[in-house]
Amino acid sequence: MRKWLFSILSIPFIHLFFSFPAIAVPIYQYKIINIYPHDPHAYTQGLFFDDPFLYEGTGINGKSTLRRVDLKTGRPLKVLSLNSSYFGEGITIIKNRIYQLTWKSMKGFVYDKKSFRLLKEFSYNTEGWGITYDTHFLIMSDGTEHLYFLEPDSFKIRKTLSVASEARPVFYLNELEFVRGEIFANIWGQDVIARISPVTGRVLGWIDLTGLRKLLGADSQAEVLNGIAFRADRGTLLVTGKYWPKLFEIEILEK
Repeated sequence: MRKWLFSILSIPFIHLFFSFPAIAVPIYQYKIINIYPHDPHAYTQGLFFDDPFLYEGTGINGKSTLRRVDLKTGRPLKVLSLNSSYFGEGITIIKNRIYQLTWKSMKGFVYDKKSFRLLKEFSYNTEGWGITYDTHFLIMSDGTEHLYFLEPDSFKIRKTLSVASEARPVFYLNELEFVRGEIFANIWGQDVIARISPVTGRVLGWIDLTGLRKLLGADSQAEVLNGIAFRADRGTLLVTGKYWPKLFEIEILEK
């Protein structure tokens, strides 16, 4: 899906976002801590780690799911299939509730974390891409440069934040994760993660994950990087992508 953009997004990310010589925004590298199996048939849209389980939302109409996954084996322990009319998108968890977006249906779902029982539905007036929680608000992306801060109970928008790097808007904000006071965002079509200030919308740094793709295997059908989960117990990130056969636990190397 969204393949019409690949001709643009195949441009290396530095050239896409920075067309001038001096790059003031830092680029961060990483160290691989663990490599876990991942379902190569999962079109990963959202990822969340809630010790000891990994929760995953997948997309594609007729194949969209919500999953509880055994991290070490990659085996789904519980799967809820969405109605075929819905294209599943990002997920996040607040206490005992899972929030899941859909792409173009302008509808989200709230489930009981343990049983996956549907508790409520909610609506929004844009596309749904990624979602996270900053302890006060749900933060949602829609593929533009905007992030929307929503009340977790009423789902009313309380704030809209425009994301920019060196005063240039950053488009295609996708899967989100709130990490130690920053918003981490996948950029659709690029193997990078943006570190964003939730106050100003300024990109504070880029995490370059382009090296992961060569570890997926020559026969991999892997598409774009998508999926960020924070392991608070270790201070690491779990990252994967659409149809990736592997999930990586990485440590960000701070400057």
